[in-house]
Amino acid sequence: MDFVEKRLTQRAKRGDREAFAELIEIYKDKIFQLAYRMVGNRQDAEDIAQETFLRVYANLQSYDDSYKFSTWIYRIATNLCIDRGRKKRPDFSLDEETESGQGMDWYSRLSSSERTPEEKVVTQELQETVQDALSHLQPKYRSIMILRYIEDLSLQEISDIVKLPITTIKTRIHRGREALRSKLRLM
Repeated sequence: MDFVEKRLTQRAKRGDREAFAELIEIYKDKIFQLAYRMVGNRQDAEDIAQETFLRVYANLQSYDDSYKFSTWIYRIATNLCIDRGRKKRPDFSLDEETESGQGMDWYSRLSSSERTPEEKVVTQELQETVQDALSHLQPKYRSIMILRYIEDLSLQEISDIVKLPITTIKTRIHRGREALRSKLRLM
């Protein structure tokens, strides 16, 4: 994959729009999922994903080929998520009932990719609980936890993305797990 990405980025730097479109195709879902997990809002996640690709396109000439492209794009997306979190505070809670009432909250409107109704309910409840707990973590822990456990990145990749030493990453993972564990116990 690294070889393919390297060739695509080199071609995109030379102005090949098809190569850039292929890069978008490779990363669009990954960047959206990262953004969604960090900001917890589909619309904001879509905006962040779009802004990420706009910034990648605008700054492609400054991209250093000696680093992995994935590290660079994840850093851009993570920084945009953190900036969005600083600028915008949630104006409603997903726990609130919808306008139609009927005991439904906004969580129940989220789609699920599970097959059976039982699996859907169990998965949804678990996702809601974990997402809610993640959303209450401090941003410095939330971003590390998402990159490590949801995006399944290595410590080195996370270190490159957030520009922190690996020892700090390990500490934040440990503290993030402890904070997440205590939040989940309270729920």
